[in-house]
Amino acid sequence: MKLWRKIIVISLLVVLFIPLVIFSYHTYQLYRERELLEEVGNKVSFGKKHLNVYTEGKGEKTFVFMSGSGIAAPIWELRGLYQRFSKDNKIAVVERAGYGYSSIFEDRRDLDQILEQSRKALRKSGIKPPYVLVPHSISGLEAIYWAQKYPNEVQAIIALDIGLPEQYATYKMKKAQRLQIAFMNGLTKLGLQRLFPSATYDPEVIKQHFLTDKEKERFKAISYKQAFNNDIKQELLKTEMNAKKSVSLPPPTETPILFFSAYTKENKVTKKKEADYQRYAKKLRNAKVERVKGKHAIYLYKPSLIYKEAIAFINEDVSKGR
Repeated sequence: MKLWRKIIVISLLVVLFIPLVIFSYHTYQLYRERELLEEVGNKVSFGKKHLNVYTEGKGEKTFVFMSGSGIAAPIWELRGLYQRFSKDNKIAVVERAGYGYSSIFEDRRDLDQILEQSRKALRKSGIKPPYVLVPHSISGLEAIYWAQKYPNEVQAIIALDIGLPEQYATYKMKKAQRLQIAFMNGLTKLGLQRLFPSATYDPEVIKQHFLTDKEKERFKAISYKQAFNNDIKQELLKTEMNAKKSVSLPPPTETPILFFSAYTKENKVTKKKEADYQRYAKKLRNAKVERVKGKHAIYLYKPSLIYKEAIAFINEDVSKGR
């Protein structure tokens, strides 16, 4: 019995000690990385919190880039795409609450709240509408809702493998999935993301050459700091409810939308997604669906194609007299 007691005590100590070591290491690394975490962009105050907006380029059109869920460092990860646009246009990257250099707001992550924060952040940064919105994945919800509520502010949407409101509204998140999200959020508070870098940020960003070596270090530092925080968790948990807000409104029929549908191989999921895009496109005055072979983060794999097709789509729409 004494032996078993010792084993149990030692086991408990190990279980408690390992998380403490990981948390201490994470805290130490954040201290070491503080210079790498120097903010890039314009801080817009929301009381004691702030949103970060990065801008570059000049031109008549303004492209607003909106990251997908869990992309902890949007300014760095999206650079390979938006730098193509900024050669002849003004661009802005709005980092939502909990992303990049923005504060963690600890709010409800209600869709109206998210949208109004983005609108205020842009205006306070001197970026006035109309905008061409370039959402990826979950931010397609905000982009479409933006066009529904404020059609005069949205010149067009370049949709990068987005989730449609109808898709999110009909997807019932299971209890196990909610627990998994909460569990992942808890692990990142301990700093466990340090042990799994490829699950914390997309390794493709490091492989490619649109960032300098120093910028890659900054990208990794902010990714470790912001990984799956409370705002990102809440944003995911509120997806269905937020989507229903958009579904309750008429589609933005007068907003031109170019849908990029990513696929790596043909299967039921990709076919259904493309069919959903085509169905939604038929509701709009001007819309087009482009199939792109590549992973979900298509901005990393096909930036030149996206730029070329986006500019052609917008110029064509202008020539039609919008």
